[in-house]
Amino acid sequence: MKLIPLITVILLIYTAALPEDVLAQQRFPAPEFESGYELPDVVTPEPRALANEYADVFLLASFLLFTSWLVIKKRSRKWILWLSVFALLYFGFIRNGCICSVGSLQNMTLSLSDPVYAVSYTVIAFFMLPLIFSLAYGRVFCASACPLGVIQDLVIIRPAKVPLWVQKSLGMFPFVYLALAILYAATGTDFIICRYDPFVGIFRMGAEFHLVILGISFLLIGMFVGRPYCRFVCPYGALLKVTSLFSKRHLSITPAQCIKCRLCEDSCPFGAIEKPTPDKLVSKIKQRSGRFMLYAAVIPLLMLAFGLAFSSSHIFLARAHPDVYLAHLLINEPEVMQDTENLDVQTFLGSDRTMEELVDSAASIQATFRTGTWLAGAFIGLVAGLFIISQYIVRRRTVFEPNRGDCYSCGRCMEYCPVEK
Repeated sequence: MKLIPLITVILLIYTAALPEDVLAQQRFPAPEFESGYELPDVVTPEPRALANEYADVFLLASFLLFTSWLVIKKRSRKWILWLSVFALLYFGFIRNGCICSVGSLQNMTLSLSDPVYAVSYTVIAFFMLPLIFSLAYGRVFCASACPLGVIQDLVIIRPAKVPLWVQKSLGMFPFVYLALAILYAATGTDFIICRYDPFVGIFRMGAEFHLVILGISFLLIGMFVGRPYCRFVCPYGALLKVTSLFSKRHLSITPAQCIKCRLCEDSCPFGAIEKPTPDKLVSKIKQRSGRFMLYAAVIPLLMLAFGLAFSSSHIFLARAHPDVYLAHLLINEPEVMQDTENLDVQTFLGSDRTMEELVDSAASIQATFRTGTWLAGAFIGLVAGLFIISQYIVRRRTVFEPNRGDCYSCGRCMEYCPVEK
């Protein structure tokens, strides 16, 4: 538990030591008025805003540290629960779900692809801290610090077991969503994770009608299917699932010798408890070792196939970009230029841009999408290939233990374990 606090303290000190003009710069020069008008001096509460950002980072780091201690040392489901309620109130309802680690991956992506876009150190901290902690202690961020996960966790009343094949199949979608989110963020098209966040309307007590319905639907489903958004949608959860597989220490169900009572298996609403491996299964998998090598060799073909399939949709996907959408609209429906109620068209007509410039911009964006969809498809093909290979990798287990990628470190299984220290 020594490495993570050290990294956190260094990050906080480094951020606090930065001058204010680095963190808050005027992105555009002040306009020049020929009338002789002079802009008045505007006093903005930057110190207070920065203090709030520091407080958010400090609280997130504190939540992750405290949760790690509760999971690894204290082994207390009750305290994890109370901590998660406080996180929901603060990061969810007080901070209105923003800034959020889930959406921060879009900011990080755009900052890497667009040199003009500057991302704050607070966003970097919110993106990196949960991943760093997951490498050490598993998905402790999901356990108590993520408002999107906590609000679903609190509504579970009668969880039903999802068939394993359904759970694994739907578990592919977060990686597809991750690829699309990175693609749209890298091209400057949209932040789709934030746009379609199902719980932001609940946190902010107001949103578009379809988002309110979406959020309520997830909560209603969550009463019977544990954390449906986390398990089958969340793109940041896909990253945490991978990093948690390499966690140095992780939640353990029993503090001593497992008696195989199976109470932990029944207590987990997420299907994250893995059973002891039957010897028959181990020998059966070993007999099919040749298939493992075959599927490993097929991975490049899968990447190529998915890249081809996905890139064929680049024109359709690119239409989400405002310039591409507007260029297609004006070329295919020129009469829309007379529509005074179309704000997009009227804004373009009132700007200094020409039709040629708009078409050139749209063509350039479509070319970027062609490359981006190739890469996104190849990534999805890689994930699909690794998923197939994972079905032929069997690690002999003699006790019940959590799957490190699927476990949310909620502590329910620890509470149900009858074995005493």
